[in-house]
Amino acid sequence: MEDYLQLFVDETSFYNGLVLNNLVPSNLWKPLPHFFQTWLRNYIGGTLLYFISGFLWCYYIYQFKRNVYLPKDAIPTRKAMLLQICVAMKSMPWYTLLPTVSEYMVENGWTRCISRISDIGYPAYLFYLAVYLIFVEFGIYWMHRELHDIKPLYKWLHATHHIYNKQNTLSPFAGLAFHPLDGILQAIPHVIALFLIPTHFTTHICLLFVEAVWTANIHDCIHGKLWPVMGAGYHTIHHTTYRHNYGHYTIWMDWMFGTLQDPVSDSSKPAKKE
Repeated sequence: MEDYLQLFVDETSFYNGLVLNNLVPSNLWKPLPHFFQTWLRNYIGGTLLYFISGFLWCYYIYQFKRNVYLPKDAIPTRKAMLLQICVAMKSMPWYTLLPTVSEYMVENGWTRCISRISDIGYPAYLFYLAVYLIFVEFGIYWMHRELHDIKPLYKWLHATHHIYNKQNTLSPFAGLAFHPLDGILQAIPHVIALFLIPTHFTTHICLLFVEAVWTANIHDCIHGKLWPVMGAGYHTIHHTTYRHNYGHYTIWMDWMFGTLQDPVSDSSKPAKKE
């Protein structure tokens, strides 16, 4: 068992070295305990991913394709985007604590993670991956919905994100502009799944960071029209009605639980902030 758990430690150590060796002087990070090396790696990786994906996507839709996807009056101001960046950066150390803790639990054998796909075979891997994604979709839907329905949670946590409630205030940088506890709560189904579903460790890490890219995408206000994907067209409605489209990757949970609002047929006006 110890030999198998060492595979996880070796993998996280490899990731730590891959990031930190190239970006941080070795005398600053190598003396740190393994847990803090992992946290620093996740923080740097998450921050780089946020800025690279955000700036590239903003350049593409606001400059390179200016007036193609969005009218000029729907483009957020630089001040609005800077505010979103500031909120996200204040929360980033806490966001990246979650994958650090999940990696710690995996390394100590507290979860059902597997190190190699060959340990269970590709058919089982694909089956468990599908179960994992369904579980995460269900968990994020209900966590997001309760952050609206439970008034103290909305007032003290989720309202921070919902100050961006119009096209000209939403941008890819709003994707991580949350109260830190709000962001952690919405990502925690990824970690809970590790205790219930045999999950490939590397896939879990990748999916956590895919979250950052996906949340940027669904805040750009561009309706991709790719069923059943919960694209930005659906999520923009969520930011204006506050009562629809709580889902994450797909529209299925909203369809099942009666909260789906189709952008094509939407004629609703922005609701008052709760």
